[in-house]
Amino acid sequence: MDKKRRDFLKIAGATTLAGLGGPAVVERLVSGTSPAQAKAAHGAETHGVVSEHEKENAPTGRRLGMVVDLRQLKKHPELMEKIVHACHAQHNVPHFPNKKDEIKWIWRTEFDKAFTEHSHYHKDKLTIANDVLVFCNHCDEPPCVKACPTRATFKTKDGIVAMDYHRCIGCRFCMAACPYGSRSFNWRDPRAGLDMNRINRHFPTRMRGVVEKCNFCAELVGLGKLPKCVEVCGSTRAMIFGDLNDPDSEIRKVLKDNFTIQRKPSLGTHPSVFYIV
Repeated sequence: MDKKRRDFLKIAGATTLAGLGGPAVVERLVSGTSPAQAKAAHGAETHGVVSEHEKENAPTGRRLGMVVDLRQLKKHPELMEKIVHACHAQHNVPHFPNKKDEIKWIWRTEFDKAFTEHSHYHKDKLTIANDVLVFCNHCDEPPCVKACPTRATFKTKDGIVAMDYHRCIGCRFCMAACPYGSRSFNWRDPRAGLDMNRINRHFPTRMRGVVEKCNFCAELVGLGKLPKCVEVCGSTRAMIFGDLNDPDSEIRKVLKDNFTIQRKPSLGTHPSVFYIV
């Protein structure tokens, strides 16, 4: 490679990086302080042992996560539809009757489809009768971020896997990389699936050819509020949200006191969403 070509590539690379301002906006919105390096924030606690080495290497900064208590959702089956409706209303998620056009941020599915790495031989009646809620896992090692060529998908300092819709070119590499099926593609104009008289004016609608997914309600969290799904659960505490890196946070106490499972843990993505079964 000659010198002129090397100089050109350096300038082009610097120019491209300077233009990537979208992720910085969401970074500021959720007000993170430093990147979380935790692989699984409660891993040692669930086994009841925390080594001195782990204490010395405790993660810094915030890593936001969620606990879904399936026991409470079984007790209050009406909650699931309320949660889905509230989430989709908050984020202007379109509704299309045709399955191939469906856009989902949070949805119901069967236990064995959500937890493919857990034994399902002769499931109990409650598990058979009840669905589970699934959504983006906001992984600590998100493969979707690595796959995105434009940084439309990026990880904030708080650990939220967020999206800049204006950067999305519709290549769907992130969808192929996500092992949880947590992303939807707008094959149609999503505004055609919305009642434009009832949309949330505080959250943007999207356009055809753009991928979208759960964002942990970054727009609300940045204002000091809870995600919409957690707010809807109210006193049932079916969903708990908080900082996985804060040993004094409510979510850490819940993880310490309860056995939890994750979706496809063997993949090494280190999900930030945990389920009490």
